[in-house]
Amino acid sequence: MRQNEQDAPKGWAIPQNRAKPSGTELGGLSSGVAMHYMNAMIKNSPSWLKPAIDYGPLLVFFVAYSFSGLWVATGALMATTVVAIAVSYWAERRVPMVLVATAVVVLVFGGLTFYFDDDRFIKMKPTIIQALFAVVLLGGLAVGKPLLKPVMSAAWELTDRGWTLLSLRFGLFFAVMAVLNEIVWRTQSTDFWVNYKVFGAIVLTLIFTMAQMPLITRHQVIPVDDDGDGD
Repeated sequence: MRQNEQDAPKGWAIPQNRAKPSGTELGGLSSGVAMHYMNAMIKNSPSWLKPAIDYGPLLVFFVAYSFSGLWVATGALMATTVVAIAVSYWAERRVPMVLVATAVVVLVFGGLTFYFDDDRFIKMKPTIIQALFAVVLLGGLAVGKPLLKPVMSAAWELTDRGWTLLSLRFGLFFAVMAVLNEIVWRTQSTDFWVNYKVFGAIVLTLIFTMAQMPLITRHQVIPVDDDGDGD
């Protein structure tokens, strides 16, 4: 019996060589972290939909900040987040819960930014989102449920052990990213924080996701052929 095959569900076998997920699938875990989770949840969507929803609001935020400052960028982020929800519903007739949760945080903290005339609220938004994901993933493991599985099962089919380990790693990663965002916005300039939010957090998330490929490969499973030969 192959290594880890005992962990695979009945009728499945561990692949020996299988192509790694595409860059788009990996990008589904980047920050505007909540946006990037949604990649694996949307199936059979138009090819432009995933990157548009993933990166559209973040790109608009960066461009608006570059030309008009943080206040205009905050309003643009709120508006494009609502547009992302509308586009997702228009294309799929459903809106992923991760996107809904992200939109709620964006709109609440964006609204607080304007109401109190205080940019600290929008700077705390990534912290809240990443901390929320950490709590959900680690809390799920505490009750025996690897909650990354229903989110990412469209990208990877793993053994239960694989989903548990991956959920643990991503839960801890999001906790670290939440702390890191707090350190950056509290100790650095707004320009530095915006560049970290738009570029640094995404790069760190992609690097972390790529580093999980050995674990994913070890625990990945594929359907067994009809003749019972999984090779």
